[in-house]
Order: sequence, then structure tokens, then C-alpha cells
Amino acid sequence: MEDLPPLPPRTICLIRHGETTANRDSIIAGRLDVALTDHGRSQARSLATLTWEEPITVFCSPMARAKETARLGFPDLVATPHAGLRERDWGVFEGRPLTQLPPREETPDGGDGWCDMILRVHAAIRDCCAAAGPTLPVLVCHSGVIRATRLLACLGSVGERPPNAHPVLFRHHAGRHEEHPL
Repeated sequence: MEDLPPLPPRTICLIRHGETTANRDSIIAGRLDVALTDHGRSQARSLATLTWEEPITVFCSPMARAKETARLGFPDLVATPHAGLRERDWGVFEGRPLTQLPPREETPDGGDGWCDMILRVHAAIRDCCAAAGPTLPVLVCHSGVIRATRLLACLGSVGERPPNAHPVLFRHHAGRHEEHPL
């Protein structure tokens, strides 16, 4: 993709929600409000054991799976929901097997276009960074949001699906972003 707006020149952290029933069952669930599995809740709770090098401000997708991950992973903080951090709407493909997922560049009937999603994610990241002030913005979100962020960070590709409940830092250094697992 060309001509994408740049990410704010600062480090941000994105975390995909814990495992859901749809993840476990290989179902497309962009906008479906699926629940975390017991394993997903355990993954989320493990985030509470992390030591952060700097103060953080937590934001999350308004989807139940992201809000629950944020609540379990950051029990002493209140996560601020941001609609722009929601997953892509796969339209007519929602609820179907993951093997039926259409190519990312195609806009599914009744769903979100990929370019539209990337621009929505950019606006959400910009808003969260501004609201976080001097603290590290931590965004509990979805695989598609992290993949869009990789393009916004000019990393060259969307990469593999990120693992559930594993923080990914997009460190800003020397005028560019680099992706690092935490």
C-alpha cells in the first residue's frame, strides 16, 4: 500500500485479545462479539504479571473480548474503549470457517474495506497517543488492527497473525518504527 499516513513518532504497544471461542474453532469473527475461552482468560491474566519500564495508559477495542482482556490483564487500571480499535467487519463471511476468509484487499459484501480499516486504525492510534500524554499507550485490540499497524509502521507486510495476549511494541527509533515482542 502506498501513501499511508505515518504513525505518531513515539513508541506504542499493541496487544491482541486472549483466545476466543472463534479463535479456538477457526471461525471468522471480526464483528461477532465472541467470548474468551478459559485459556484466553488465563492468557489475559498473565499480562498482569508484566513489568512495564514506564507508566502506561490502556485503551481497548469496544468488543467484549478486548475489554475483558484489558480488565483481566490490567486490573489496577481502567481501559478507555476506542471504537477505532475494533476488528474489521468481514460482512457476509462473519461466522464462517476461517478457510473461507477472502483476500484482504477485497471488500466483502456488507463489510469493511481494507484501506478504510487502515485509515480508521491510524486515526485511533493518533487519538490514543494524544490521550496518553507522556505515558506509553497500550492498545488491547485485534489481529487485524496489529496487521494494519504494521503497514502504517512501514514494515513492508501485514506479517503473520499475532499471538493472543502477547504485547508487541512498535518502537520509534531513528525516525522509523520497529516491531518488537515485549
